[in-house]
Amino acid sequence: MKKAIIFLLIFISFELFAEQPYVILISFDGFRWDYPDRGISPELKKMEERGVRAISFRPAFPSKTFPNHYSIITGMFPENHGIIMNYFRNPNTGEIYRLGDTVSVRDGKWYQGEAFWETARRNGVKTASYFWPGSELRQEERRPDYIEKYEHKRPYRQRVDGVIEWLKLPWEKRPKFITLYFDATDSYAHRYGPESEETNFAIRQLDSLVGYLKKGLAATSLADSVNIIIVSDHGMTEVSDEKTVRIDNLLTGYDYEYTGGGPIMMIDAPKNELDEIFNLLRSKEEHYRTYRKENLPEWFNFSAHPFISPIILIADIGWSVEAGEKRYSSLGNHGYEKDHIDMHGIFFAEGPSFRKGFKTGTLWNVDVYPLLCEIYGISPRSNIDGCLERIGFILSER
Repeated sequence: MKKAIIFLLIFISFELFAEQPYVILISFDGFRWDYPDRGISPELKKMEERGVRAISFRPAFPSKTFPNHYSIITGMFPENHGIIMNYFRNPNTGEIYRLGDTVSVRDGKWYQGEAFWETARRNGVKTASYFWPGSELRQEERRPDYIEKYEHKRPYRQRVDGVIEWLKLPWEKRPKFITLYFDATDSYAHRYGPESEETNFAIRQLDSLVGYLKKGLAATSLADSVNIIIVSDHGMTEVSDEKTVRIDNLLTGYDYEYTGGGPIMMIDAPKNELDEIFNLLRSKEEHYRTYRKENLPEWFNFSAHPFISPIILIADIGWSVEAGEKRYSSLGNHGYEKDHIDMHGIFFAEGPSFRKGFKTGTLWNVDVYPLLCEIYGISPRSNIDGCLERIGFILSER
């Protein structure tokens, strides 16, 4: 009798795991919402015809890389998951979080949200990440089962090949959820501008990788089983050095600290000077707006976190607020209001879990986390900002 029960439990467990879906979540960094309409991305066009395409994909504020990648994977706004900018400091300790600093980006104390790979692992789903912000935390239990540490110059096809190799692992070792990241459209548009031929080259390059991935999937016999979701963390808009407001010129003689620059700047100062600095910046407003943290309009979802500074400056689209020495010049930038269409990205999805030939309006990036939970049939965290009702209709009927 005991042997029969053990055999039954093993059989039930096998059935449960065997039915787990496959999802590859791909980020095309900075791939603006309208890039697919330039007529140079045939693979994305095929995804649109065979699966789901949203007219745009709304980022969280600020529309920066690390905050939004972590919003996508946690279902939380930056004010709640803690990665409020690509660079910020803890005002209590002076510690700094900075994109590119492997020490800080791998320190779990900065990350207050639960990434989907954490949720999935707790529910028996094997996970993997071929690059994604937050995937390299030093705490093993907070990482995917398999990770590749970020290497900016790693060849793109080598990344895809790595994903295919994971999918060729024996069934019991094979990840069912995988992330994949490419920077080309962001890098080229920053340097040359979103309307440049160089950015068009990056669009073609990333689009070709979709075909390369599908060819690799066909060789694994999983082509009809894998769901592919392609998103971008934000869009891009044209900028120029001529459209710059020098905040340090306005605040000459004041004792203050600033974080950021370009589309958004946060300012802190001694309490006895905060009101005076705020009023001065407010009186000089031209091509930017000045907010107190507690009075920032609710739709920004950017006031709850204690590391957000008391004064926030938000530049008009295409303009920059700067102080100190500018690190580099660029012809494209992002980080502006999340509701400006230039800051919106893309959302494409194709596979057995999704409707076919379905076009929808704007989707929110915080809703991807509950969408993934629904695909895998697991319960999302209760403290997320994402909402399945805003996105669940893109799934096929079961």
